[in-house]
Amino acid sequence: KFIETRPKGFIDASAQSFVRTWETMVKTVDGFRKLVMAEVSFKTIGGPLAIGKVASDSFNTSLSYFFQLMALISVNLGVINLFPIPVLDGGHIMFIFLEIINRGPISRRKMEIAQQVGLSLLLMLMVGAIFNDFSRFF
Repeated sequence: KFIETRPKGFIDASAQSFVRTWETMVKTVDGFRKLVMAEVSFKTIGGPLAIGKVASDSFNTSLSYFFQLMALISVNLGVINLFPIPVLDGGHIMFIFLEIINRGPISRRKMEIAQQVGLSLLLMLMVGAIFNDFSRFF
């Protein structure tokens, strides 16, 4: 069974790409909010094995689905990178705003503690995602 899609012009494709990117960004933030508020189980988080499995399945289904998945992952990573977690770029932006508010640099010790907390949070998230992958696939 084949799916027929009509080609879009450059303008229509560009407009649709902005809309879909925005929708993906909103869904990413909403999903993270639901995870933090415990509205969604942590067991739904997938790591590299889950991403590889989904990528393989989408590639076997259609090249179009595969590229859509790669775009989804790219937008997700971009949005998550802007979260105000000290180790990420969003954390650096947060520190810049704090320095503007304080009208001076933040102490080195406070920055080190914030970086350690941020790194710990990310490592816990990564270990949890990999644990979920192993419990799901093995």
